[in-house]
Amino acid sequence: MSKPSRTAYVSGVGMTDFGRHPDRSLTDLASEAVLEALGDAVVSPNELDAVYCGSAMAALVQGDTGVGQSVLMEIGITGIPVINVENACATGATALHLAWRDVAWGIHDVVLALGVDKAVMPKGTVLAAGTAQFEAQLGDIFPGTFALIANRHMSVYGTTAEQLAEVSVKNHDHGVLNEKAQFNKPVTLDEVLAAPMIAEPLTLFSCCPNSDGAAAAVVCSRDWLDRRGSRTAIRIAASVLSSGDYAPLRDMTVWDSEVRTAQLAYEAAGIGPDDLDLVELHDAFTISEIVHSEALGLCPPGEGGQLIASGATRLGGRVPVNPSGGLLARGHPPGATGLAQIYEIAKQLRGACGKRQIEGARIGLAQIMGGNKGNDAQACAIHILERLDTVHLN
Repeated sequence: MSKPSRTAYVSGVGMTDFGRHPDRSLTDLASEAVLEALGDAVVSPNELDAVYCGSAMAALVQGDTGVGQSVLMEIGITGIPVINVENACATGATALHLAWRDVAWGIHDVVLALGVDKAVMPKGTVLAAGTAQFEAQLGDIFPGTFALIANRHMSVYGTTAEQLAEVSVKNHDHGVLNEKAQFNKPVTLDEVLAAPMIAEPLTLFSCCPNSDGAAAAVVCSRDWLDRRGSRTAIRIAASVLSSGDYAPLRDMTVWDSEVRTAQLAYEAAGIGPDDLDLVELHDAFTISEIVHSEALGLCPPGEGGQLIASGATRLGGRVPVNPSGGLLARGHPPGATGLAQIYEIAKQLRGACGKRQIEGARIGLAQIMGGNKGNDAQACAIHILERLDTVHLN
């Protein structure tokens, strides 16, 4: 594969509160995030070259297949390419990857990546996502799948229920400090363990909530930054998107596709896991954070439970994981989550996160996976962002 001809930067980010927004439409939520991102980047709507709009659920739940065009029409952006994107939970990250690709290969100078979903379902509604798969009809749905992963990890590596629960406790503690998070209240270890069982050993507080919300990022070229004199942008040091290999007899405690994607991202950025100052990863379930931490090289395989118990991934620890609160506390509108991760990392690298600020944060990694097919994820996206003043500009 050819290498990009130039560097791309995140010059602006925007995000709504995540949570329950019964009186707000997809267009309304998305418009808020877009306008914040444009204002943050000091970009007027008519200066955009292209837009990628991600929504994982709009077609299924709201019956809307043209979300991007609806949003842009609302805020007066017309006459440019608008591409709607769906890639399960990796939808927002996929929109960002495509925006990065356009800028990095010299196709456009300023591209907007947007993600939005309304995933809080009306009472009595059953979400049918994924049920066309025969395995899902037999009960192999996400809570059950991750419960199997958790039980396997516990059996092979000695991971404990308490270590799993510590992930939720930590991320809810972080969510208390995030005014845009769905949950701003802490939970105790005992509360997590005693919560209603969803799929053993995963309790209610071991699972992320359904959420409504939107997030956006403006991606631009160095030429654009030079013309604007901006020095608030963040370099996209790596953007890697892959799918699984669906090997029939894989180890349930690791996704080979994620390990491969992480290696490619570290190679592209010229760093290793020890260089990271923070990580935002896909903690859809507590076991997810543990296995993803291992795949990303934050600790050796099998030691994710020990990593969380050590406090290394808390704010103030060696490598804070999910300082935003993650999916467990910040919430999870599937189409927006990947860009919400970018929002958090960009803010952290600028030093603009207030009480949850990681002092001296310079490099951050965002990881998210989407869907499940056979024995592997259908999509895995990893982005590495680096603070601009650490880059040797040409």
